[in-house]
Amino acid sequence: MYRKYGSPDNLKLTYLDKPVPKDHEVLVKVHAAAVNYGNLVLLRGKPYLARFVYGLLKPKHTIPGGDIAGQVEAVGKKVTQFQPGDSVFGDLSGCGWGGYAEFVSVPEKALALKPANISFGEAAAVPMAGVTALQALRDKGNIQAGQKVLIYGASGGVGTFAVQIAKSFGAEVTGVCSTRNLDILRTLGADHAIDYQKEDFTKRTEKYDLILAVNGYQPISVYKRALRPDGTYVLAGGSGAQFTQAMVMGPWISLTGNKKMSSMLQRQNQKDLFFMSELLETGKVKPVIDRLFKFSEVDKAFRYFEEGHAQGKVIITIAEAS
Repeated sequence: MYRKYGSPDNLKLTYLDKPVPKDHEVLVKVHAAAVNYGNLVLLRGKPYLARFVYGLLKPKHTIPGGDIAGQVEAVGKKVTQFQPGDSVFGDLSGCGWGGYAEFVSVPEKALALKPANISFGEAAAVPMAGVTALQALRDKGNIQAGQKVLIYGASGGVGTFAVQIAKSFGAEVTGVCSTRNLDILRTLGADHAIDYQKEDFTKRTEKYDLILAVNGYQPISVYKRALRPDGTYVLAGGSGAQFTQAMVMGPWISLTGNKKMSSMLQRQNQKDLFFMSELLETGKVKPVIDRLFKFSEVDKAFRYFEEGHAQGKVIITIAEAS
């Protein structure tokens, strides 16, 4: 838990009563949870605009944790989708957070059954990052088979999912990452990998139907030049300046030409969890785990995540599967 905004030093292990599920809720024994940007916003209270949602002077949600995976311990009397003993994974960002705990009680609509072919740690990596990539490519980007897709920041949590999801839709995928991550992109099935430390992708003559920017500090004008005349740019992560440009300049660029420039924020959606579950079960998507931390090392997990060099997802192991 944490009582005030600030550094990971504010996170303290605390004992609370075990939650009791309400009528439409499921009590989950949490085996693993993920670290992501949303949790960092909760902890730091930055950007400051987020405080209008999460609490102006102090945090409204004192237990962070959005992505979880675990086993159903008990169900409310009106729950229809799950029963005790089920292995589940889900996104708590739309229902109070609270995943960094041994037990959490959440609405059943926040969960899906965990595919049997992945671990709890792998399942915890999926909900927010995987669904962000899916919604950005499919819903905002309207991805189509045969399109040329560029993913900037392709080796991080969202990026590794985006590469695989784009390939599952039949796109030709180019990933942009650092030197040490090139092999990861090739393993994930990227058709082309660009090392931004050695090459500026904007200097290429190649134009793209869809660009997904997950990380980096490129101005919106750079991405615009790299698009085909009717191409689409979607921002799903990066610096504050990038988001400001996408929100302010994106609509104007879209109105004055055929290129579409937009930003997006992931929304909790059970149907999208089901969709991701199918991709996982069929092996079309495989979560990439960078590092596992113990529950007592949550502060260390946050510090490592903040360094910004994780290859895939950072996972906190809360309870071992029985």
